[in-house]
Amino acid sequence: MFDSPFDFLTLVLAIVAIIFARKALGRIDLLQRRLDAIEAAGGAAVRTAVPPPLQEFEQPLPTAPSAVPPPLPEAAPGEPAAQSEPAADAAGAAPPPLPEPPAPPQPAPGFEETLGTRWVVWIGGLTLALGGFFMVRYSIEAGLLGPGVRTMLGGLFALALLGAGEWTRRQESISNIAALPIANIPAILTAAGTAVAFATVYAAYALYDFLAPATAFILLGMVALGTLAAALLHGPALAGLGIVGAFVTPLLVSSDKPDFWSLYVYLAIVTAAAFALARIRLWRWLAVTTIAFALLWTFPCLACGPEMIAPHVFHVIAGFVLAALLVVCGFMFGPDGDGEEIEPISSGSLAAYLLGAMLIVLNSAHADTAMIGFALLTAASLFVAWRAPAATSAIGAASIFVFIVFGEWAVRRNVDMLVLPGGAIPGIGPSATDGSVSLHLFTAALFAAAFGIAGFLAQLRFATAKVTVTWAAAAVFTPVALLVALYARIAHLDRSIPFAILAVLLAAAYAAATEALTRRGERPELSPSIALSATGALASLALALTFTLDKGWLTIALALVSLGTAWLSVQRPIPFLRWLAAILAGIVVLRIGYEPRIAGDAVGTTPIFNWLLWGYGVPALSFWAASHFLRRNGDDVPLRIVESAAILFTVLLAFMEIRHAVNSGNVYYASAGLTEVALQVGVTLAMAIGLERLRLRSGSIVHNVGAILLTAFAGLASLFGLLALENPMLWWQDVGGSFINLLLLGYALPAVLALLLSYAVAGHRPAGYANTIAAGALVLALAYVTFEIRRLYHGPVLTRGETTGAEQYTYSIAWLMFGVALLGIGIVVNSQRARLASAAVIGLTILKAFLIDMSTLAGVYRALSFMCLGIVLVAIGWLYQRILFRRRTAPPLAQAEG
Repeated sequence: MFDSPFDFLTLVLAIVAIIFARKALGRIDLLQRRLDAIEAAGGAAVRTAVPPPLQEFEQPLPTAPSAVPPPLPEAAPGEPAAQSEPAADAAGAAPPPLPEPPAPPQPAPGFEETLGTRWVVWIGGLTLALGGFFMVRYSIEAGLLGPGVRTMLGGLFALALLGAGEWTRRQESISNIAALPIANIPAILTAAGTAVAFATVYAAYALYDFLAPATAFILLGMVALGTLAAALLHGPALAGLGIVGAFVTPLLVSSDKPDFWSLYVYLAIVTAAAFALARIRLWRWLAVTTIAFALLWTFPCLACGPEMIAPHVFHVIAGFVLAALLVVCGFMFGPDGDGEEIEPISSGSLAAYLLGAMLIVLNSAHADTAMIGFALLTAASLFVAWRAPAATSAIGAASIFVFIVFGEWAVRRNVDMLVLPGGAIPGIGPSATDGSVSLHLFTAALFAAAFGIAGFLAQLRFATAKVTVTWAAAAVFTPVALLVALYARIAHLDRSIPFAILAVLLAAAYAAATEALTRRGERPELSPSIALSATGALASLALALTFTLDKGWLTIALALVSLGTAWLSVQRPIPFLRWLAAILAGIVVLRIGYEPRIAGDAVGTTPIFNWLLWGYGVPALSFWAASHFLRRNGDDVPLRIVESAAILFTVLLAFMEIRHAVNSGNVYYASAGLTEVALQVGVTLAMAIGLERLRLRSGSIVHNVGAILLTAFAGLASLFGLLALENPMLWWQDVGGSFINLLLLGYALPAVLALLLSYAVAGHRPAGYANTIAAGALVLALAYVTFEIRRLYHGPVLTRGETTGAEQYTYSIAWLMFGVALLGIGIVVNSQRARLASAAVIGLTILKAFLIDMSTLAGVYRALSFMCLGIVLVAIGWLYQRILFRRRTAPPLAQAEG
């Protein structure tokens, strides 16, 4: 059709060019229509705004018959017709004035303008403030002036700065720079004066004792209020510099004998002024900055030791109260809340002071004052979040901080349980009547009750999903975490019936909450809360089992809890319950990684009926049943996790029982023998057959992959184990009796199972997969025949003695008979695979005859070997010609005769 490839390429390029040309023409046509529409709209606007003065241009233009102009709106009664307006305008009315063009945008300031008008102002204000601070510090270090003079000069300098700021604000020629509001000179001067005033009052009180606490408190309050009033006039620049200067002042004007009470009173007044200003002007950044500085002031004070706990507690309590009053949206004097929306700054402000309280508790080794302060702030968080949903996230932070406090308390006094696998040493550890333990028990009970009850009642109070879920999560996590911490601290992770009873009561409470929330009706937003309550019930039940049972029974209990969770997910179709069942299954899997014997040394020595049967068998049955329940509501990730755990525990049960039985109860035996490998291969093939049958019904990808992995393991174990590392013809091995021996177990049984597996996958997997398995079965069967002959000539140890001519002849005859038997089976059942296997065995026999028998056999054995081989080959040819060939050609002959 084409003379050369270039002709074909030319045709392709032409087609492509036509396509692009059509696209370009379409775009040009679209642009032309848009341009015509824009010109028409512009012309109409010009004709409306500026009517033509000449009458001849007012004549209507002829239009096409198909162009129908839109009807004009009818004039209202008492108004002139629309057609008379052009005439009136033409009669003498002046045309309306054109709109003034917009002013051109101002160019952006250059580097020089920015440097000279903004940066210099900011640096100058900061320099003034630092100059005042450093002057005071220099006078202290050099002893130039007395304390009274220093204080007076500081106050005069502050008044001078404040006066300069106010004077410049009133002089419009200096301060009215409309284009540069962020470099407002009056604001900078006033901010510097405010910072110096803060430093002066604080130094007069804390350093020189010139002022009584009440006087200092009043003066600091007046300065704070003055800063607030000035910031309202001068804008955020004053607020920013003022708050930074106020918090940095205690660092610049320091003393060798710090007074924490004075410091924290001062910081409380500064915080109050900043929060009030942020509330009035709704400056979120100012509230965040104040909280950050206040929290930072907690860290250096903690380094002073636990003897000054009360001032630290006062600092976080004062900041928390001020944040709750002025920052939290929808609570007291805070900004208005937006319904039940969670507001980050409202929650973060409370969480920040809770963090400070937690740090004080940890740093003071859980002193009573610190614990009481932390408990008060936690209770206040619950109260504020109950009244103001904007602070709901603080509940989650409080729950985490509570767990950290009690968890650190448990680990601090139980360091031995981190290093001793057997647990605590008897007689070492706290008594349940110790003062610290009693306080923590009482506090933990209050926390658990407060979080649990408030979390449940919040489901009835709020409707937003984020709010209810946060309350529900805290209600579930906090009591459970506290129970675990107390158990570790008091019971030392040993069996404890009292803690088990508490866990059962907690599980009952969560179960009742789950049922109560479920009966409320079909509210989709409650589903996560219901799931969390059910999770708490199951987790508490698992803890009860943990507190009561030994380590082996705990594994069984967790597996049963996973089964119960799966069943509960069918009764209450909550998505999280499916994940909880999978999580519990994962925990059990991790548990066996820590101790494969489940029960440790108490596993026992009785074959089969020992702790392994319960430790692996019960979880395996539980996971199989759990996967059955989970499959009712779909195939997802949790189901696949549970199915994987079921397969894993079933395989491990078989392997661990085999190791236990073969090695006299020692599952940690260093090596494996022929018996163990043979049993593992046989069991693996049997389980692969079962999974192949199961996957056809379930369609599960886990069952599919599991069957493939088990088949691959069996193949590798057969190749490297049975035929190489544990081959009785290569290594010393006592195979036992004549026919009932290890050879039957290690080669004949796996061969039969591999053959059954090949038929199980036939027609359901690729033909190559099934044929490979069948080839493995053939190899194992031929190996069994060979090894049994070796056993007859050499006894139970196959490596002893020399190979005689009679033995070599027996090998040839046995292989030949085996090949003939395969051929007969293939003919009877019409199996091409069996006939091909027969051809492979007979071909191997032929190679042996020419490569081995011809050189090793002598006399009658050599003659008989080749004679028998020849007779068999002729018989095989006759069978193929008379039976197989006739069977294949009979149907065409019958059709021809008909």
